[in-house]
Amino acid sequence: MSYVIAAPEWVAAAASDLASIGSTLSAANAAAAFPTTGVLAAGADEVSVLIASMFGGHAQAYQALSTQASAFHAQFVELMTGGANAYAAAEAGNVEQTLLNAINTPTQVLLGRPLIGNGADGATPGAAGGAGGLLYGNGGNGAAGVSAGVAGGAGGAAGLIGNGGAGGVGGVGAAGGAGGNGGWLYGTGGAGGTGGVGATVMTGPGGAGGMGGAGGAGGLFGNGGVGGQGGQGGINPADLVLGGPGGAGGAGGTALFGNGGTGGIGGLGGAGLGGGGLSGAGGAGGSVQLIGHGGAGGAGGSAIGGGGGGGAGGTGGSVGLIGDGGAGGAGGTGSFSNGGGGGNGGVGGLLYGNGGGGGTGGSIVTNSTNIGGAGGAGGAARLFGNGGAGGAGGNGNAGGGNGGAGGVAGQFGNGGAGGNAGSAAGGRGPGGIGGAGGFANLFGNGGAGGAGGTSGFDPIAFTGVKGGAGGAGGTAGWIGAGGAGGAGGAGGSGTAFINSPGGPGGTGGDGGAARLLGNGGDGGNGGPGGAPGTGSIGGTGGVAGNGGARGQLLGGSGATGLPGAPG
Repeated sequence: MSYVIAAPEWVAAAASDLASIGSTLSAANAAAAFPTTGVLAAGADEVSVLIASMFGGHAQAYQALSTQASAFHAQFVELMTGGANAYAAAEAGNVEQTLLNAINTPTQVLLGRPLIGNGADGATPGAAGGAGGLLYGNGGNGAAGVSAGVAGGAGGAAGLIGNGGAGGVGGVGAAGGAGGNGGWLYGTGGAGGTGGVGATVMTGPGGAGGMGGAGGAGGLFGNGGVGGQGGQGGINPADLVLGGPGGAGGAGGTALFGNGGTGGIGGLGGAGLGGGGLSGAGGAGGSVQLIGHGGAGGAGGSAIGGGGGGGAGGTGGSVGLIGDGGAGGAGGTGSFSNGGGGGNGGVGGLLYGNGGGGGTGGSIVTNSTNIGGAGGAGGAARLFGNGGAGGAGGNGNAGGGNGGAGGVAGQFGNGGAGGNAGSAAGGRGPGGIGGAGGFANLFGNGGAGGAGGTSGFDPIAFTGVKGGAGGAGGTAGWIGAGGAGGAGGAGGSGTAFINSPGGPGGTGGDGGAARLLGNGGDGGNGGPGGAPGTGSIGGTGGVAGNGGARGQLLGGSGATGLPGAPG
């Protein structure tokens, strides 16, 4: 056993003494330099000159050696000083750790967790992260599932102050772990783990991807954690079958005073030899119980691998007292299946807050017989606030998606605008219908209707398709104006073929009515007719929308829209 010890203060004192000695020696060497190196000869004879030269040479050699010794001395002092500092830092760390051990030991024994410090990360596949200190510390991260069917470990919870740990990634086909909750007083919830990739199989469709883990809840003050992404679907590399479906995204974490977590993105469908699998839906945004904004819904997964449908967007998070609802997630892009629908917006706070906007519908990326996804509806407001706008519909070869309806206003506020419809221009189907505007309640205007989508060509009837209709304007509150109707979409073109007429324009949406005091909304214009093919005629212009009725006590009726121009 070694009995060698090191006292940092002694080492530092010795280094200081050595530095002082070095300074004294340097001063003495400098003082001796001139009288020893410049010795004069005692006489003019050769012997005297030789003796003086010999003494001068010895003095110069001594000065050179002194210079080297001074440099070595300085390096030695520097090393001793650095060693003393290192010993002091190590002792300070030991004191801190000793103090923490003394504080944490009782709570660790009684409650199984420390008073101060971070929780340990999960050590084995699928193991949960350890809880953070009761007073201060973050939760540990959950371990990955690794093996098939083993879910990712949950993130550890924080104590009074700290952030929750992240959930672990799921094993093959298994769900990701949930994020840990934030500290009771303050802290953000941990992110949910990503779902595991679906299994690769040799018979039948590929395995399904695992669901993303939910985000952890925030503390009294803190945001909810982000939901985990869904796992990608598996494949079958041997047979002409579809890839596996993608996993759904995890829900965002909730909050009390703070913002809800964003929902996880839906997992991609697997790429199969017979086409891609259906992609997963996005996770819902986290809700807020008192004050804050709702989390946005996660986007739906998009199609890959030459096929597959887009996943639906997640619903936006709602708010309890004050704050705006979260936006709905966008629908995923489709290929040989429809685009995903946009998620609905979240509801605004009871006292004040706007509804969240609806998510955009997913479009189609291939020349397939499928339609774009519908836009999500806007979220409603409750007392003071406007309804959320409806999401736009996605474009599709066989038809555009319909626009989402505008959200209902609070008692004091305006209705949300309807979403514009998706287009089928260049395709073989009708444009979508514009979303209706949201209505108002007590004081406020109705929302405007969304525009109809442009249509394509009907290869069976050999004519352009009628344009999509505009959405109706929303009804006003007891005091307020009705919303304007949306314009009709353009008729499909017949120019690609000889003797094929253009399609008629879409009908404009009717204006919203006033109720007691206010003007009715103007009707939407009719859509233009489609251009004709060679030797044929263009489509007729769309019919205009009617103006909304005037208020019963005071106000004017809305104007009728303009008819669409012929093609």
